[in-house]
Amino acid sequence: MAHFYLAETLEAAQTGSEVSLVGSEARHAVSVSRIRVGERLTIGNGSGLMVTGTVVSAEPHELRISAEEVLHVPAANPAIWLAQALAKGDRDEYAVQAATELGVDGVIPWAAQRSIVKWEGNKVRKGHERWSAIVREATKQSIRPWIPEVADLASTRVLAALAGDTRMLVLDPTAEVALSSLRPDGRDIVVVVGPEGGVSPVEREILRAGGANPVRLGDTVLRTSTAGPAAIAVLNAAMGRW
Repeated sequence: MAHFYLAETLEAAQTGSEVSLVGSEARHAVSVSRIRVGERLTIGNGSGLMVTGTVVSAEPHELRISAEEVLHVPAANPAIWLAQALAKGDRDEYAVQAATELGVDGVIPWAAQRSIVKWEGNKVRKGHERWSAIVREATKQSIRPWIPEVADLASTRVLAALAGDTRMLVLDPTAEVALSSLRPDGRDIVVVVGPEGGVSPVEREILRAGGANPVRLGDTVLRTSTAGPAAIAVLNAAMGRW
């Protein structure tokens, strides 16, 4: 089983140097995963740097490896973003987790008109922190060089403003154009997924006026927790990521 840990403060590394893992990551590696001297693991900084090497010291407060392979992985270009509507029953969180595992480059929490869940007051900060923790853990699980960015909570009009600089695709089961028929055009892509009740007619018009295009995944209707990840899988194939 591969061992991958994150040290966001790691800025650089060279082959033959020693790289440290501290704090909760070191404690988890030594106390939970039982990593010992002589084993190999990878430490990443979540910003493209991946260092693989052999453990030379394993203490709960600090684990050190001797760097044997140092990789600098560039950020994906064009990028894929998921604008995920807030949803009940943790379905929005499931979508964010799966999207991260599938390679999304950023997520946007969307306060949609039909969202039952609301981020208001302290919930805005707590919600953002929760999504950030989810993408971080999913990044570790999938051994990704880059941690997806979690944007600020967005209104429908904020999303519409983004449509002018990106290729915004609104998932709509009644749309005439199939997502699988689209081909990359060099622009960053934003996939917009509505809540359980779907995207409202008013929201559709606001997004369309901003430059967004409706697309469908297929003939069935997916849950808000699965629609985004499914769309990302289709885009991965179309963009040659897979």
